[in-house]
Amino acid sequence: MRRLLLSALGALPAALRAAPAGLNGRAVRGGRPAAAPDDGLSGTGGTAPAPDRHRPSPGRGRGDTVRAWTELFRVSALFSVPGDALAGAAAVGRSPGRGTALAIGASLCLYEAGMALNDWADREEDAVDRPHRPIPSGRISPSAALGAAGALTAAGLALAARAGRPALAVATGLAATVWAYDLHLKHTKAGPAAMAAARSLDLLLGATATATSYAGTGPGPRATRPMRLGAVPPTGPDNVARAAGPARSPLAALPAALVLGAHTYGVTAVSRHEAQGGSTAVPLAVLATTTALAAAVLATHQRQRPGEPARPGPAATAPGSSYRPDHPHHPAAPSMLDLGAPLPGTYRPGHRPTAPALTPLLLTAFTGAYLRTAGPPLLHAALNPSPPLTQRAVGGGIRAMIPLQAALAARAGAPGSGLAVMALVPLARSLARKVSPT
Repeated sequence: MRRLLLSALGALPAALRAAPAGLNGRAVRGGRPAAAPDDGLSGTGGTAPAPDRHRPSPGRGRGDTVRAWTELFRVSALFSVPGDALAGAAAVGRSPGRGTALAIGASLCLYEAGMALNDWADREEDAVDRPHRPIPSGRISPSAALGAAGALTAAGLALAARAGRPALAVATGLAATVWAYDLHLKHTKAGPAAMAAARSLDLLLGATATATSYAGTGPGPRATRPMRLGAVPPTGPDNVARAAGPARSPLAALPAALVLGAHTYGVTAVSRHEAQGGSTAVPLAVLATTTALAAAVLATHQRQRPGEPARPGPAATAPGSSYRPDHPHHPAAPSMLDLGAPLPGTYRPGHRPTAPALTPLLLTAFTGAYLRTAGPPLLHAALNPSPPLTQRAVGGGIRAMIPLQAALAARAGAPGSGLAVMALVPLARSLARKVSPT
């Protein structure tokens, strides 16, 4: 008996080493433990962990409740929203104003409403694929999530209404698209197109709210009041004249909206495989689309052509100057003018104002950041279409919207707005390490 016991104990280590499946707590493939995905394959320079590694704490305290709602709302993805309105404002030739701020608030509310509604609609599916999500884990009740979606939708429409009836009409279409996508369309072939339409409408919402405010047909800034004779029209920091003529139609923002919508279509197409993985063709196709969009943004940049009137330099309209662009009978005082800048209506070969000369450089930098954020995760997902790498590709695509919005603003002649949008990148990257954007 003792010999049998000793022989059994001696054979136990060998039996454990020969065990075919996860006795050590790790999945196996082909008889070998599957290596954990390398965190270096991310769209944030190797700092973002795999989204599904964020496991909620089992507690029920206040901290866990806050954590549950931040996961439900995916707050790290919120930073991809304000750039829509800023790019839309730049597309209609206006600096951000009160209407733009209202559009940003409405967009944030509708975006978070869509997040809550998405988890409410997918609660049964998530109970199988992602049981750690807030609703299937029991940390947030389905009724609370649905109530939050309804309240946020109402708040978003109320903010849009304060920007004017045209903005409310666009926001209503956006809200309808969000609800239709979450409740039905995302499980159909029309899902990516619906999500792309929602993002395009969000940019058009910013363009409409901004143009309406400056046109004076809705609530707007005080700058829309009639100016005194000889007063200097206010100008924004982006070399976009805020009161030099009527704002362009919101339809002028349609090309930028289509670019952003095409990118969103690709990200949504990849996200349809993030739970199971297995798709190589989709990430490759989206990578090609991303490259084509970057090339299109660079190729359509509007540069000043020979023979076009040059804009006056900043010193030409400085306070105290006797020159008034809207009062041609007031001669310019040489001591108050920038002698290196051409007079309005003239063209000097070889002369490029400082801000327009900087815009192509910023446009190139923003577009490069867009490719760097979206491209590598898509390539990794194509080479190894596992769920963690596919989820990283989706997260990289969401974060890539920020530099894409900055590039669209710079292309429209608003480098200041582009820089403001890019300032959100570190915040989005830092928060994505704590809360998954997918």
